[in-house]
Amino acid sequence: MFLTIINGLSDIKSIVLLSYLSYLFLLSVITFFAYHMDKKKAKKGAYRTKEKTLLCLSFFGGAFGGFPAMLIFRHKTKGEHWYFTFINLLGIAIHVTLVILIIFVFQF
Repeated sequence: MFLTIINGLSDIKSIVLLSYLSYLFLLSVITFFAYHMDKKKAKKGAYRTKEKTLLCLSFFGGAFGGFPAMLIFRHKTKGEHWYFTFINLLGIAIHVTLVILIIFVFQF
């Protein structure tokens, strides 16, 4: 189905969409490992990654890796860190919306 959508798009729109999806994939992998490394550091009592860094990674495209990492590693999931769940879900919603807009609305 995805390839059918890509084939129906103009060349420029296909390039923009594939570039954006590649960006999201790469940043999500980086974010996943950032959460994982922060959890490992937390267990060892070592110097931690700043919360602002994790939140920015998630918000700007890495939420597809950040949210699963939170659940898998049970990291930043307690009540006092509610904003991590919020930012990750907001990031997912924003980037899914942008993909839909690229496919169906934006004219290139």
